[in-house]
Amino acid sequence: MKKIFIAGLLLICFVAAKAQEIVQLPIPKLGKVSLRYMFRNGSICDPAGKEGLTSITTDMIVESGTSKMSSTDIRKMIYPWSAYMSSSTDKEVSIISFEVPSQYLDEFYSKVVRELLLHPSFTKSDFDRLLSNQQNYVEQVIRQSSDEELGKKYLESFIFRGTPYAQLNEGNVASVKTLTVEDAKKQYQSYFTNSNVLIGIAGDYPASFVSKVKADAGLLSVLKPNLPQISMPAQPKGISVEIVSKNGALGSAVSAGFPMNLTRSNDDFAAMMVANSWLGEHRKSYSRLYKKIREERSMNYGDYTYIEWYQNGGGNMLPPAGTPRTLNYFSIWLRPVQTAKGLKGQYPELKDIKIGHAHYAIRMAIREMENVVKNGLSQEDFDATRDFLKSYSKLYIETPSKKLGYLMDSRFYGRKDWITELDGLLSKLTLADVNNAMKKYWQVQNMDIVIVTDESEVNDLVESLRTGAVSPMSYSDNLKATLPKEILDEDEVVAKYPLEVREVKVVDIDDTFLK
Repeated sequence: MKKIFIAGLLLICFVAAKAQEIVQLPIPKLGKVSLRYMFRNGSICDPAGKEGLTSITTDMIVESGTSKMSSTDIRKMIYPWSAYMSSSTDKEVSIISFEVPSQYLDEFYSKVVRELLLHPSFTKSDFDRLLSNQQNYVEQVIRQSSDEELGKKYLESFIFRGTPYAQLNEGNVASVKTLTVEDAKKQYQSYFTNSNVLIGIAGDYPASFVSKVKADAGLLSVLKPNLPQISMPAQPKGISVEIVSKNGALGSAVSAGFPMNLTRSNDDFAAMMVANSWLGEHRKSYSRLYKKIREERSMNYGDYTYIEWYQNGGGNMLPPAGTPRTLNYFSIWLRPVQTAKGLKGQYPELKDIKIGHAHYAIRMAIREMENVVKNGLSQEDFDATRDFLKSYSKLYIETPSKKLGYLMDSRFYGRKDWITELDGLLSKLTLADVNNAMKKYWQVQNMDIVIVTDESEVNDLVESLRTGAVSPMSYSDNLKATLPKEILDEDEVVAKYPLEVREVKVVDIDDTFLK
C-alpha cells in the first residue's frame, strides 16, 4: 500500500499493485470460515444529488441475487447451512461479509459469494424493496426511533458541514428519491473494483481457497475509482448549539464535539485512549462522567466520550470494526436527561422550574473535561486505566470474525495488527505522555453541541444558553435529602460554570436531513 499525506492527514490507498491483497487468519479445526471484502469507497463517493447511492449499491450486491439465482433462492439454499451474509457502508469503506461452516465452503463460495460479487442481478424489484427501506430510514427511522442516535448523527453533520462527511451514509430525503437501479449499476462498476478492494479470510480453509478468492477478485471491474480528496473541517469558533425540537421527546439527548486531527495511524492515539477511558469509556461505570452525572446525581442512564466514531453505541458494548476513517472528531454523549415537563410531572415540588437538566449536564461534562486537561491524571488513575485498557482492548477481537475486521481496519491506518501494536504502545506509555496528549488534542472553548429535546423545553433552554443564566440542578425533595453536602456545594459551582455560547439555533425535527 502507498501512504499519502494530504492536509496533515494520513490516507491509505489500495493501489493496483496490491489490488488483491488478502489478510489471512487461519484457524485450523475451527469449523467455519469468515470472508470479508472491504472496498475503499464509502458515502464520500456518492455523486452530488445522489447521496445514499453507495449504501444501496452495497446492499444490492448482497440482497439482489445473481444472474443464476434470485435472492429468495439464495436465502432458501443457505438457510440449512447457517450461512451468514451482510453489507455495510460508512464514510470511506463499504464492507461485504460472509460466514459459513467449513463443510459448505466450496458450494457457498462458488454458487453464492463469487456470483454475488461478480454477477449481481440488480433486479428492479429488489432495488425497489431496498430503496423503500432506505427512504424509510432517512425520513422516519433516524428521526423517530432514537433521539440519541439522531443526536449523534446530527452532530456529525454539524461538525463536518460543507464536506462529504456531513451526509448520512444512507443519503437524505431529497437524494434518496432520485436513486435508480441504473445509478446503482454504474456505481458498482465505478467503485467496487479490483483496484480498491482488501480481502480478509479467517477460519478453517484450505490454501487453495485463497488462490481462488484472489483470482476471482481480479475479475471485478478494472475501472480506477476516482476517490475524492478530503480534509479536516475548520474548528468551531466558540460554542455553537443547535437544538432539534421534537414533539413528544421524553428527555434531552445531548451530543457535543469538535474535529480532532488524530487517528489510529498516530501513536498518540494510545495515550488519548487512556485519557478518554478515564473521562468517559463507553458503557463503563468507573469513568468520571458516569460517576458525576449518573451515579452521584441519578440524572440519566450513562455519560460517555469518544475519540473516534463508535458505530451503534446504543446497541454495542464493544467498539466494532468496519468504520475506519481518515477524519476524526472528539465527542461527548449524554444519554437523555429530564426536561422540565418531565420533572414537574413527577415531582410537585419542582412545579416552578423552567428548564430541565440539559444545561446543567453540559456544564458538568465540559467542566470535568477542562479540569482533567488542566490538571492531568494522577499516577494512580493513569496506572489503573492503562492496565484496564490493556486487558479490555483484547475483548474487541473475541471472535475470529471480529479479529479479522480489526486486522483489515489496521491496513487502512497503515498498521499490520492494531490490537497487538496497541498493547505495546500502552506498555510504553507514561503519565506525562497522556497528560501532554490531552493538552495537544483536547480543548473546551470551541465546540458544537446538539440537543434533541421536547418542544416544550426549547424556548426556555434557548434563553438559558444564550444568556448564560445560572442553571441549578433540580432534585426531588427525597433525593436531595440523601445527598452529601459536597455534592450540593459542587452543584452551585457547576450551575455557574461559564460557557461561552456564541450561537443557539433551533431546528424542527422535520427539517433534519432534508438535503
